Amino acid sequence: MRTSYSFRGELWHYPEASGWHFITLPRDLADELGDAAAPFAKAFGSVKVTASIARQRWSTSLFPDSRSGSYLLPVKKAIRTAAHIRAGDEVDVELELEPGG
Repeated sequence: MRTSYSFRGELWHYPEASGWHFITLPRDLADELGDAAAPFAKAFGSVKVTASIARQRWSTSLFPDSRSGSYLLPVKKAIRTAAHIRAGDEVDVELELEPGG
């Protein structure tokens, strides 16, 4: 079973005051990752991962998004600041599944 994934995606801001920022996984990758993570999926279908962007690494969860048919990767402010990225930037992302996490 494959447990690590790489892709390039655009950081976007959810349009509300809370300031949440996300990257939507490519649909084909989401399908593959969803199949691999199915035995470990948590509440609401979330999937525990370790993510890396620009040498910044953190543990988080991917959340299914019915609108896009994919998963959303939340990117917290501390990571955005350290990686010098903002909404609209295309970034390289690495993900590792955290089975049983």
